Order: sequence, then C-alpha cells, then structure tokens
Amino acid sequence: MSTPASPIDVDVLIVGCGPVGALTANLLGRRGVSTLVVERSREPHGQPRAFSCDDEALRIYQQAGLLAEVSAGMRSAPVVDYTDGAGRPFAEIALSEVDFGLGHPPLQFFDQPRLEHALRTGLGRFPHVALRLGVELEALHPGDGGVTARIRDLGTGLTREVHARYVLGCDGARSTTRALAGIGLRGSTYEEPWLAVSGDLPADAVRLDRTRFVCDWRRPAFVSPAADGGYRLEFMLRAGETAARLEHPAAVAELVAPYVDPARFQVRRAAVYTFNHLVADRWRAGRVFLLGDAAHQMPPFMGQGLCSGLRDAANLVWKLDLVLAGIAEPDLLDTYEQERRPHTEEMAAITVRVGRVFLARSRAGAKLRDLLLRGVQLVPRVRRFVRHFEFKPLPVHRRGWHVGARPAGTMFPQPRVAVPGSALPVPLDDVLGGGFALIGPEVSPAVAADPRWHGMPVRFIRVCPAGTAPAITDGDYREVADVDGRLTAWFARHRAGVAVLRPDRFVYGVAGDSAAAELGRTLAGALRAGNRTAASPPRVG
Repeated sequence: MSTPASPIDVDVLIVGCGPVGALTANLLGRRGVSTLVVERSREPHGQPRAFSCDDEALRIYQQAGLLAEVSAGMRSAPVVDYTDGAGRPFAEIALSEVDFGLGHPPLQFFDQPRLEHALRTGLGRFPHVALRLGVELEALHPGDGGVTARIRDLGTGLTREVHARYVLGCDGARSTTRALAGIGLRGSTYEEPWLAVSGDLPADAVRLDRTRFVCDWRRPAFVSPAADGGYRLEFMLRAGETAARLEHPAAVAELVAPYVDPARFQVRRAAVYTFNHLVADRWRAGRVFLLGDAAHQMPPFMGQGLCSGLRDAANLVWKLDLVLAGIAEPDLLDTYEQERRPHTEEMAAITVRVGRVFLARSRAGAKLRDLLLRGVQLVPRVRRFVRHFEFKPLPVHRRGWHVGARPAGTMFPQPRVAVPGSALPVPLDDVLGGGFALIGPEVSPAVAADPRWHGMPVRFIRVCPAGTAPAITDGDYREVADVDGRLTAWFARHRAGVAVLRPDRFVYGVAGDSAAAELGRTLAGALRAGNRTAASPPRVG
C-alpha cells in the first residue's frame, strides 16, 4: 500500500490559472507570499477570448513587474466609432485624445495566449510560487487558522491535501470554488448568442483599419484590428441561426468580407457564445475569496470583464500580504468586497447601457437612436463627454480603507518623474516601491524621521518642482522632479502638502506639512505593528 503524500502547506492556494489567477500569483510572488496555483487544464487555453485592456490593467501589470512582457505586440485603438448599418457614424470616441493620468493608454488590444504565456512565465521568478497543471479542486474544509483543500491530479487520479491560510477562487464563471463555498449568483443571462472570430492576415488584406461598433439593427457587429497583426470580429446571430451554421467556414467568410479579405484571413477561432450580467451574493466565505469571473460577469461592450478581475487582484493581494505578515488585522480583508463591488456593479451597469445603444433591434428604433445621438452631440459638452470617454466610471472607493473626503479613495496619478542617476524620466510607480508611500512637496527628511512612521512599510517621496535636479536617494527617502507639473497641480488642486498612498496606488489620505505625522499616527492606528515570521519565503513543496 502506498503511503499518502504529505499535505502541502502554503499561505495562499489559488484555484485557476487564467489571466486573473496568474496575475494574482505574480503579485503574491513579488510580495514573498508562498503560493500554490492549481489549474484543471494541462495546456494553456490557446484561444483568444479576452482581447482588450485599459490603463488600470496596464498599471497593474506594471506592479507585477511584467509590463514589458505583456505589452509586447499590443495594439492601440486611437479611435472607436459607432456607425449605422451603412457605415455612417453617429458617435466617436477619440481615445488618442484621452489621458486618465495613470501612465498608460486608455485602451490596448492583446492576444490572450501570448498574455497567459507571459504571466505564467513570470511565475518562474519566484521559488515560493508553484503552478500545478491538470489538477482540480475537490473539497474545501475551513478550520482554525486556515482552509484544508483536497486536490486531485486528473492524470493519476491521486488526491492530496493542501493546508492554506487563504484560498482564492480565480476559476471563472463556472467556479468550483464558489460552489464549494456555498455562494450563489444573481443576475441575467442574455439570450442573444454571438459569433466571435479571431484570425491573422497581412496588412494589405485589411479593408477596415479601425475599431468599430456596427450598430446595424439587422445584425449588430464589432470589428477591430487586433494585437500582433490580427483582427477580431463579433456578430450577433439572427433568430433561427445556429452555431453550427455560423461557425462554418463559408458563413464566416461571408460575414468578415466587408472588413477583411476572407481569402487571406487565417481564422484562429470562430465560436458562438452568450454573455452574462451576474454577481456573486458575496465575494468571501471566511478565508475563501472570489476574484474575476468567479465573483462577477458582465457584458463585453466596454471590454471590462478581465480588467475588473485584475482590479480585484490588485485590491486584495496587498491586504492579504499585510495580514499574513502580522502587520494588519484580519478585518482589513473585509474592505475587499466593500471597495470592489460598487465599482464593478457601476461598470457593469454602464456596460449594459452601452449595449442597449449598440443593440437596437428594429429599423425605427435604430433610426431614432442615430438621430438622437447625432443631435445631442451638437452640444459641445455632450460631444466632449462621448468623444473623451467620460462615461467610463473612474476608479473611486466611496467607502473603504481610507480617511477623510476626496481625494482619499481615488487612484493617484502616475506621471513620469526625474530621479537621481537616470538620464530619462521614469514612471512614478517605479519609485514608490511596493508598500505605502508618503509623497508630496512638503515631505522632508525630518518628516521621514518622525517616530510615528516607524514600524510601517512606508517610502517617503519628496516632489520637487519641474526643472529641479533631485539629489537625494537615501534608504526610504527619495526625491523626484515633477517634470510635467502634474503632481504639483494635483497637490495644489487638493490643497494638500502630502498624501499617503496605499500599495495599490489609491489615496489613503492627505494632509498639510504640520499634519503629516498625524496622518502617520492614523495609518498606524489602522494597522498593527509586526514582522514577517520568516526571513525568506518558503519554497512550495
């Protein structure tokens, strides 16, 4: 009789290694958290399902240390237009004119297989992170101080126990983690099926070289050049059409012909799907958390499904790290859903409204929509609202782990700054470090030396005016020059001399110079002093 394998002990068990699970594991890896990732599939999915991301997502990839790897081959969309069936535009979003201040373009198209490869390869940087493929979750048993999970190797049939202090369900819309945690879903499944087509082609085979929502009441469609010289098209099925008929190569060729040369378009994927607007009843059951599609699903019309899952990871990981390290109390984790659910629900609601514009299904309704939208955009403020994508909900926590009124709870900008020893400006996040940051024109060595900051993972950043040569990099105290004036303007607008930034770059609170140390006392009161118990993270067995 064989001896049962000994249990695996880790800080965090991640179930699912799609983009959200892999990104979460990379963020935990950078923070030294011992992590095991289990993924049911033995091979990467290999299909380009998700294909767009925004500036927040790119900033999160930057925090994971993988921006260059995931950005390779991405394609920007300078303009997105909405047209009727004859190709006449009634609305346009000029993304080349949009800058939300986060340091990255507002929309990029990527290739999902290439993205997943970059994220999984990134895990190799961390000896304390392990990925096991062909392994599924079978059971979860909460206990004192953690969760015992039973996992099964689908190749051998052997099972093994994992003792984890926390379990993160990143296992998608049909989440096993969610089911085992006894968490339900609420919302709607849309009845309209869509055909998604992805493929590759030479540049001279492209007939429409721009991103377009074709709001044809007879067959709404979305078409766009994609990453790595590819092209993405989506078409709504009409009543009576079947997946088998529309997925046939001849039908695909007929549908794509107005936009690309079908004879030179190499189809990689043509699959019919339906979409959901669903949210889990709760995103946490004790020490089990849900992220991404396991927690929420939304229509695709603003490309925010994956981005929302990445935001989940960025919000939760640093909180887990502080709790695991004994620096923060476990109730900090209660703020995960408190902060993320409202923004996710708002984003989903806006997406549904955009979909209603897109999906007018009668000739009269489409004509009325076109006339109305053309008319209201004669008003300059309304035209700017549409053209500059101002209807996208900004990242704001109305309730959560911050103090005071706005700008607390908002995401801090990321301009490029001049730093000592670098001939070129660098992105601000590369200077802030992985913990908290006290930043502002009134930060000084004396402020950094105040004992009320001691014992907390804080870096101190003094913002010098544009044209100033920053001179000091001394331990946790740094100086940067505000080369384009954006930081100086931000502090002036909010009448603040310093701001405390959380590890996810949201503003914890702001103050003047005289109150900076008191802000440190407030932060200390929200945390609990402590140290990571291990000098270095353990390897995963």
